[in-house]
Amino acid sequence: MKIVGIDVFGYELGYAHGEYVMSGNRAAVTEDGTLVRIRTDEGLDGWGEITTLGTTYLPTFPRGIRAALAELGPGLIGLDPTNVRNVYQVMDSALMGQGFAKSAIDIACWDLLGKSTEQPISALLGGVLNSDFPLYEAVPLGSPESMADFISARRAEGINRFQLKVGNNPHEDTVRARACVEAGDRDTVIVADSNGGWNISDAKIALKGMADLPIFVEQPCRTTTDCILAHRGSDVPLVLDESIIDSTEVFRAKNDANAVSINLKFGKLGGLTNVARMRDLVQELNMLVSVEDMWGGDVITAATSHVAATTRPESLLMTPFFNDWTDGHVAGHQPRSVKGRGSAPTGPGLGITVDVEALGAPLFVVGN
Repeated sequence: MKIVGIDVFGYELGYAHGEYVMSGNRAAVTEDGTLVRIRTDEGLDGWGEITTLGTTYLPTFPRGIRAALAELGPGLIGLDPTNVRNVYQVMDSALMGQGFAKSAIDIACWDLLGKSTEQPISALLGGVLNSDFPLYEAVPLGSPESMADFISARRAEGINRFQLKVGNNPHEDTVRARACVEAGDRDTVIVADSNGGWNISDAKIALKGMADLPIFVEQPCRTTTDCILAHRGSDVPLVLDESIIDSTEVFRAKNDANAVSINLKFGKLGGLTNVARMRDLVQELNMLVSVEDMWGGDVITAATSHVAATTRPESLLMTPFFNDWTDGHVAGHQPRSVKGRGSAPTGPGLGITVDVEALGAPLFVVGN
């Protein structure tokens, strides 16, 4: 099998609950998503997605991703997409870094590998350990009352794991966290996520204020070093996310930061290949793991589902179905959650069918 063409599409994804708000007044109503289709000489197509969360969340943005895809594309024509590691080696030889763009290509290659062997990606990853798994939703930063109301409403729909958006005034964030805990029950899992929004001093204040709550705190400061300093002396379970970009940072997270969990994102790590490898490392280190990306619709949700389904049940802390958060339903809103739980499609590859006609013309095409 050989790659004969790569199509890059843009599409708009709206947030299902109005406005998504994080620390530092970062907010989104819609995002500009990028879908990649790899076409082959055997008539099979593979799909990948990379959708950013604004331009100041992680060091990437839609036009930058698309420029990198245009740079990478010509070198991939003629390659066997089912030789996923070789495709990645060629991408690394052509362009340093740019994992966000490489992620979409990598996911599309896994989709093709599954389709060519008539197996779901979950089987290629070693097999399903979770026939279904609990999902989480993010709670947009707002008043304590609005955040507690959000939790109550989503719990009525079956969701009982939540990621609270905090990271502004630490005293106010403590009140937010307490209200959200009170809106749940003893089985509710709550992670207060600063998205790196606190400085060291504010993070220490927040961690002290939340010390008596059954809660995790995620990425209190921007860097792993600052998170280590902020968390020193605290017993609040620590989750790290944005600063974990390679295996070295995973070891620092466990050994120096005393983190109990790592949040892995496809774009940040450069695709499904690296997410699966890092997931296995985190599990072997006896830590919890969350699997997701920055944002997205049906395609990234399907990719997430396969990694979540092959993660040890006792190791999986959080995973979302982004197509519940957004209207990015390019594949008929599949996979679909059921009462707060998700599962991986059983069809070949990602196991979904993208409606190409609904996407319109691609932004650009590489190859034939």
